[in-house]
Amino acid sequence: MLNVAYPLAPVGPDAVGGAEQVLSALDRALVWEGHRSIVVACQGSRAAGTLVETPAETGVLDEAAKSRAHQAHRDAIASARARWSIDVVHLHGIDFDAYLPEDGATLVTLHLPLGWYRPEVLAPSRANLWLHAVSEAQHRTAPVGSKLTNPILNGVDIDALREPRSRRNFALVLSRICPEKGIHLALEAAKRAGATLAIGGQIYSYQAHVRYFADEVRPRLDRRRRFLGPLGFLAKRRLLNAARCLVIPSLAAETSSLVAMEALACGTPVIAFPNGALPEVVQHGRTGFLVNDVDEMAKAIVDAGALDHETCRAEAQRRFSLERMVSSYMEAYEALAKFGARRAFARTG
Repeated sequence: MLNVAYPLAPVGPDAVGGAEQVLSALDRALVWEGHRSIVVACQGSRAAGTLVETPAETGVLDEAAKSRAHQAHRDAIASARARWSIDVVHLHGIDFDAYLPEDGATLVTLHLPLGWYRPEVLAPSRANLWLHAVSEAQHRTAPVGSKLTNPILNGVDIDALREPRSRRNFALVLSRICPEKGIHLALEAAKRAGATLAIGGQIYSYQAHVRYFADEVRPRLDRRRRFLGPLGFLAKRRLLNAARCLVIPSLAAETSSLVAMEALACGTPVIAFPNGALPEVVQHGRTGFLVNDVDEMAKAIVDAGALDHETCRAEAQRRFSLERMVSSYMEAYEALAKFGARRAFARTG
């Protein structure tokens, strides 16, 4: 089994992005179940199975950097397929078509809003190339002519996330730092609510991301609104279990929101704009609040203390388990592998 990461973001237990976290969970599950797990990812990644590293891009992440990364990924995938017998290739990057193998059983997880992909890549002509969304809400946005299999819903490791800890009176944001994530709006809401806000997140070296932090986030920071930088799993777990609430001010159509699921697994209510799949994750007035503007977000930060932590945990356990997600992927891998074997027999038999 070969999992292929987005070329410009490392994977591992402390990965920031949702796609990277899902890949890492599948890598661990494959190893745990006794399968060979091979991961193609950039330098700085960690894998439970066999890691095939590509060079990390350390400068500005411009088109030239992307082109170099794509070529490195194409070479690494070809090398891995030549060295090992691989039943299924599983791609996770938004740019998957830049290094998509020309043949073989292939699964593509569409982790990002479907409108961010070129329409033609959503209608594969190969019968052994399957694409899928990660939520029902995302699946419903597929353009006319798309060929997607049934969604495989995301899940989180609920047992690993829970950590008994006293609650503290602060709100929390965990996110990539970029314009579509709306971090500046959470800062404004926290200030209006008179609330302490901690922000954990990664600033990638895209010019727009660096400029957004400098122009919109940094000027709004103060003694009670702080930027903590990127956080590993243990720090994230500690903060999620201690926070009054998690705030998701994303302006994008969130395809699933692993961080919302993680917060609920820790018993922490979620406050979010009702974008994308977030209404499927957050039950308004029960496990959090869905808000329409900064004023409503500020009020929800104040009101979050009245929501029940055990209700949040119970809903996460019922709806967002990692075991369900892994089982669904294993079924897809098995079906694709059998399909590929049948096709190969038909060609050679």
